[in-house]
Amino acid sequence: MIHYSISYSNPLTHFLNITISITNNQQQELYLQLPAWRPGRYELQHFAQKLSAVTATANGASIATGKVTKDRWRVETGGADTIEIKYSFFARQMDAGGSWLDEEQLYLNPINCLIAVEGSEQEACQLKLYLPEEWQLACGLPETEKHTLEAANYDALVDSPFIASGSLQKTTFEVNGITFHIWLQGDCQPDWERLRKDFEGYTKEQLEVFGDFPVQEYHYLNEILPYRFFHGVEHSHSTVITLGPGELLMQPSLYKEFVGVSSHELFHTWNIKKIRPKEMLPYNFAQENYFKTGYVAEGVTTYYGDYMLARSGFFTADAYFEELNKNLQRYFADYSRHNLSVADSSFDLWLDGYKPGIPDRKVSIYIKGALTVLLLDLQLRKATDNKASMDTVMRYLWERFGKKDIGYTEQDYAQLVDEVAGQSFQTYFNDFINSTAPIEQPLDEALRFVGCMLKEEQNPLQHEGTYGFKVSSSDTSIKVTAIAPDSPASEVLSIDDELVALNGRKLENNLQQLLALEPEEVELVLFREKQLRVVRLEQNGKAYYSMYTIEKRADATEAEKQNFKLWLKQEF
Repeated sequence: MIHYSISYSNPLTHFLNITISITNNQQQELYLQLPAWRPGRYELQHFAQKLSAVTATANGASIATGKVTKDRWRVETGGADTIEIKYSFFARQMDAGGSWLDEEQLYLNPINCLIAVEGSEQEACQLKLYLPEEWQLACGLPETEKHTLEAANYDALVDSPFIASGSLQKTTFEVNGITFHIWLQGDCQPDWERLRKDFEGYTKEQLEVFGDFPVQEYHYLNEILPYRFFHGVEHSHSTVITLGPGELLMQPSLYKEFVGVSSHELFHTWNIKKIRPKEMLPYNFAQENYFKTGYVAEGVTTYYGDYMLARSGFFTADAYFEELNKNLQRYFADYSRHNLSVADSSFDLWLDGYKPGIPDRKVSIYIKGALTVLLLDLQLRKATDNKASMDTVMRYLWERFGKKDIGYTEQDYAQLVDEVAGQSFQTYFNDFINSTAPIEQPLDEALRFVGCMLKEEQNPLQHEGTYGFKVSSSDTSIKVTAIAPDSPASEVLSIDDELVALNGRKLENNLQQLLALEPEEVELVLFREKQLRVVRLEQNGKAYYSMYTIEKRADATEAEKQNFKLWLKQEF
């Protein structure tokens, strides 16, 4: 067994002291590898930046230790039986994938800081925490003794975040004999009865899709913050969610986000933690794990996260359509949909998947992924006369791959869709997954099967709809943030131009009002790289940044209304 221990002396420094104890060593050299990334965020994060003073001793005497890569160390053991590694870790990143130490709590994602002993990754691990005696410990791992956790292997250890604190709040509920724990750390006043009811609702729907659950206990580890924040990360037995501000937790807008991200992360327990791409089975924490099926891992999960809330009745149909419409606006506001497929954007997560990047280069695997799954779900229902759906695909993925710890490939997924449909869906994959074909007409046709339609309207904002540029406004400036290709704005404006005046009028949150007057000429005064410029915008008769919404059709037939009910479990 590999023994880890964590302690600290002054929590206000945010430094943790970490010790790794290795016994029964028979190697002349040991290699230590710290993960360079974490599951759930497919980019290199270089956690070694937050480590300092890595040293080693054998039987109490110092031994040579040095780096061989940025996050890999060699320890010259000389064959000594017992080795001890010590180092410090700076825990001051409060998000769902980070770690945080202060005088009130220790919140840790072990993957940030616990180094693997190469060759011993399959050995059992113990983590002993030196904490105030009265603090509780919220974690998906069993607490074998007070403040001591044990894991079957290194992967299970680093996949088990925890919150230790004297002020944790908790409630528990059961569905189908499975225990779910909701932990809250932070200043908030939860309505536990409402929480349990809403969480139980979507949990039952998800269990109906898959039939059973990968684990017997599950923990929601929630950091409720005193400021606006939103982030969630999935794990095998738990999720970490960072959300705020706490005083608004039970207010409609934030509560909707809380339940939504919780549903999303629970679905990941199947889809990515168990139903995993072949390229990530097992994970290689030392380098990139390139894969093209991010549209399955995140796109399917994004679709189902909200879809389960509609099926459980948490969302009315109208409220669910509001969420779908938000995704539509994000998708159609991004001209990268013409430039890079969702499969290639999945591969490029490791390049710049979580950054804005250059304009119009890549699509979001979350947004386009979810919309292509909506399209696929409805097309499958139509092709099989409601005998099968995406539920069937996900159930088969779980039974044939996830349960058996077999990684799936792009081809496996496509073949499974064909099998469920009873016909070839190659055109769907060619056009919408591996290419950049427009989705508008096929999505409208698919929605008609459930009595709905995709409606396009001109953008009511003149600068966006007519001239093709977006802005961000503050009390001190109006800046250009995006420009539609081949639009009037593309001829004369540049990203980050600071707009000062329009037709002689100072701009101060009145851009739309001045353009709504439909002046014959539009003269803009602006600063570009601190230089004053004057440009003229001319309309070209085309529309940009169109607004798309999903709406019920007034002429929907009774059969289509029944299809709608089978899809959403709600009356049309």
